[in-house]
Amino acid sequence: MDSTARTVNVGLIGLGTVGGGVARLIERHRDEYLKAYGIDLRLKKASALEPGRAAELGIAPENFTTDWHDVVADPDIDIVIELIGGDHPATEIFEAALTSGKHMVSANKALLGRHVERLAKLAAEHGVQIRCEASAGGGIPIVNALEHALVGNEILTVAGILNGTTNYILTRMASEGLDFAEVLADAQRLGYAEADPTADVDGFDAASKVAILSSIAFHTRVTTDDVFQEGIRNVSAADIAQAKSLGYVVKLLGIARNTADGVDVRVHPTMIPADHMLASVSGAMNAVYVVGDAVGETMFYGAGAGSFPTASAVVGDVLALADAISHNDKVQAEIEPYQRVLPLRPIDELETRYYVRLLVKDEVGTLAPVVDAFAAHGISISQINQLQDGDGSRCSVVFLTHTARERDMAAARSALEALDAVESVASVIRIEDVASWADGAEKND
Repeated sequence: MDSTARTVNVGLIGLGTVGGGVARLIERHRDEYLKAYGIDLRLKKASALEPGRAAELGIAPENFTTDWHDVVADPDIDIVIELIGGDHPATEIFEAALTSGKHMVSANKALLGRHVERLAKLAAEHGVQIRCEASAGGGIPIVNALEHALVGNEILTVAGILNGTTNYILTRMASEGLDFAEVLADAQRLGYAEADPTADVDGFDAASKVAILSSIAFHTRVTTDDVFQEGIRNVSAADIAQAKSLGYVVKLLGIARNTADGVDVRVHPTMIPADHMLASVSGAMNAVYVVGDAVGETMFYGAGAGSFPTASAVVGDVLALADAISHNDKVQAEIEPYQRVLPLRPIDELETRYYVRLLVKDEVGTLAPVVDAFAAHGISISQINQLQDGDGSRCSVVFLTHTARERDMAAARSALEALDAVESVASVIRIEDVASWADGAEKND
């Protein structure tokens, strides 16, 4: 160890799944960090509500507290890791740590997705830094790639499978022909889904992540509230089977595009070609596809959640800060996160193709008013398929459209729901033009 190097003291708030992984990684690899990087990393104090958790992780009683204030107030702690999630008391932890001149590392996508601008300004004022690799892709090093490895590019598109629970559900629906409710119940039993799966299956989790990624990628302010979101509850086994027959795969994607009309950012079930690189990402795995004007298409793949994958990203952030601290170098203070203000493109302006499945009366002449309703709102039909799932009184019919505007599809949907012949609009899924994602990238010779 460099004789001039000093010990870097870390405070850890939250000893749950990820916090436990962080504590174990620091203890397991502490000697390696010292030998390889000259960083003497010490977990000086940890906080959780349950004292038994500290004993389980081998944390000494003198290094444990049930009050997070004790961690933030400790003058010897250089870096505070917040892993409790949510808004409160996480907001108060950030504010207290930053104003005390301590660097922050966090995986709190919900908080950062909405409030990173204010917190970054607070960090800048006090000469410290916020690092959040684990908040956007779990164990995938996507934030570092956008901030450093790809910084020489104008980022054009970020699109990803950002939630392992929904990808697990959709993968099983596709491979086993099961419906959403059945797979969700099994996923909850197996621990892949929470007892309350709302954040995952309704797109909130992915929306927070794509807000963070698009803010970093495009250097502009995007919050979770700016992201259009739609979950997977209405995706059926019939939809997935039809997608397969048409050469598509259904994925819940977070999509952010830097367009001439502004930032297009959204989360929703999406049909993508079966040969696209994102289509093959299965199970609970995550992937982020990035297009830069110079590098072209790239993809980052890995575990988006879990104890050690997420802890890996957290500890990576800690070491990045600790390298300078341990050698008595000044850590660069947080910089203004948004160097420009780009307009946000309303979802109503989106232009894409659509897959529409209707449950209709199985009678002669049923389809004529349906086609007329589409046409009345400027939507042209490219293909009609009747599914063999009827009971003699009703059946499902699938319509594929040519490119249409979202607002026109919304109006057409309302008109369809008002028709006597239509029992329900069972599902509407956007068909993404993935070729357009690379528009503006340099072509490789």
